Amino acid sequence: MLEVIILAAGQGSRMQSSLPKVLHTLAGQPLVAHVLQTARQIMADAIHVVVGHGAQAVKAAVAAPDVQCHLQAEQRGTGHAVAQAIGACDPNSTVLVLFGDVPLISKAVLTDVVAASASGVAMLSAYLEDPTGYGRVVRDQDGEFTAVVEEKDASPEQRRLQEINTGVLAANAEKLAAWLGRVDNHNAQSEYYLPDVLRLAREDGVPVTVACSDNDFNVQGVNTPQQLEALERRHQQVLADELMTGGVLIADRSRLDVRGRLQCGRDVSIDVNVIFEGDVALGDGVSIGANCMVRDAAIGAGAQILPFSHVEGAEVQAGAVIGPYARLRPGAVIGEQAKVGNFVEVKNARLGFAAKANHLAYLGDADIGEHSNVGAGTITCNYDGANKHRTTLGENVFVGSNSTLVAPVTIESGGFVAAGSTVTSDVAPDQLAVARGRQRNIDGWRRPTKSGDAD
Repeated sequence: MLEVIILAAGQGSRMQSSLPKVLHTLAGQPLVAHVLQTARQIMADAIHVVVGHGAQAVKAAVAAPDVQCHLQAEQRGTGHAVAQAIGACDPNSTVLVLFGDVPLISKAVLTDVVAASASGVAMLSAYLEDPTGYGRVVRDQDGEFTAVVEEKDASPEQRRLQEINTGVLAANAEKLAAWLGRVDNHNAQSEYYLPDVLRLAREDGVPVTVACSDNDFNVQGVNTPQQLEALERRHQQVLADELMTGGVLIADRSRLDVRGRLQCGRDVSIDVNVIFEGDVALGDGVSIGANCMVRDAAIGAGAQILPFSHVEGAEVQAGAVIGPYARLRPGAVIGEQAKVGNFVEVKNARLGFAAKANHLAYLGDADIGEHSNVGAGTITCNYDGANKHRTTLGENVFVGSNSTLVAPVTIESGGFVAAGSTVTSDVAPDQLAVARGRQRNIDGWRRPTKSGDAD
């Protein structure tokens, strides 16, 4: 049985933020959410999260049927934190300790640590060019592990060591609980250090195995905004490399952000400064222009999202063209070969095959049939102050520029609305609707003059 304890109680004072450190986001998710995801990938039978600073917010963020939370009322070190949860673990289980601010640790590395703990206790180390801030792994002349020394307790010689303790540790629950009961706080921080159990294990004759990660990227923690930004950029470049390996053409990997799950077909191209959030699927031959935001959307084969467009909660079908400067809101469904042009906003509306709204329009709560054309400046008045109503346009409808369609209203197939009309009644097939005031041309009219001007 495998149980995971995630330490997520720290304040993260160096973040200079009121938000608990583990709730800061990386690739669109809280740091601790990444750790939870990995814990599930290694098939943990139970997950324990130790909370402290901002406990209620952290509890809400990690809430799930497979997660138990344990309060560390005072932050008195990592050993003290693990002690808050160890009592809830099955004594015969293997316990793996992870950290809520180390978000990208890999499934493969953790699997190795758990396997290494079968003979006693296992810890995860890594080599860093700059080990500042980390506890150092001390080895004897034969290269065998002897201890972990925290930086504030380390001698100048020990501080020059580059092998660091990541904090990740795996051991039998019953033995780990016993060692935690023997850990003291006689150190520079007056804290109960989790790595001290490694020394106690050796004293008891229990083997300590060090699994060393060959990828320092996986074990990077977050303590400052600078570290968070650096980890974000490295992570985004890894994601971009994976996409390009799959054939996606990315204009500049340093100007792409994937903050969720992105699926791409063949021959997809992505220009600069594009952000993907949530679940996004791009079909074969899709192109995404510069400076676009795409969130929770499905883009069909051959569709084009032109620059500066915002697509959220929408479906864009094959061959459609969106933008530039278009906004698709949740519930928008843009049919095959349809066009939504510049400064057009679509919400909870369907555009049929080859329908067009090319300029300066708002289409909300509407059904627009195939080959219909909506002119510039047209709006659907879908809200009466209390309820939403739908506007329905049949096939081959033409709506002239600067028209107002007051829902509920239906313009049947072949209907035609003259420019500048305010339509409040249904339009039958092949009718022309003209709904505007009669024009008057006044003879002898004189242009106004400014006060004080001579006649």
